[in-house]
Amino acid sequence: MSPFPQSQQGWVLRMAEDQDAPGILAILNDIILTTTAVYTDRPESLADRLVWLHHRRAMGYPVLVAECLREGGIIGFASFGDFRGGWAGFRHTVEHSVHVRADARGRGVGQTLVATLIEQARSRGKHVLVASVDAENARSLHMHEKLGFTRVAYMPQVGCKFGRWLDLVMLQLVLSGDTPC
Repeated sequence: MSPFPQSQQGWVLRMAEDQDAPGILAILNDIILTTTAVYTDRPESLADRLVWLHHRRAMGYPVLVAECLREGGIIGFASFGDFRGGWAGFRHTVEHSVHVRADARGRGVGQTLVATLIEQARSRGKHVLVASVDAENARSLHMHEKLGFTRVAYMPQVGCKFGRWLDLVMLQLVLSGDTPC
């Protein structure tokens, strides 16, 4: 039995494998080219994504995928990594990313991925999970707040894409109580 929740909508959650990298890459590159969810306009290569996947695994961090059972294929992915480059003082904090294929949005894929990442972070003894979301991405902001994240920063004009300035909202979820660090 899988340790991850199974959707009633025809998809399952599992840990990513190397053969999932093309599906992850397709989602990411579509998001890079068509949205402001990622503040870059440079598509990645398959080699880039494999390096990222292997690095996350080597760090002991999860990379989750949502796989469609009917047609096959990856419809979403999520992971977390070191916050602020892994400085020692931030060792109990991780920042996550979650991305869902355009035709699979609004079906609970992203929310399930993030809810599972929350449990993954807790099980690794992390204290805070951070999300950085484009200020215009109301659906992502709402989803994070529904999962208990709190808005902690609004950063105007920190990004630039598609010829305009972008504002960033940072949210955080405290995972453990008043435990000493």
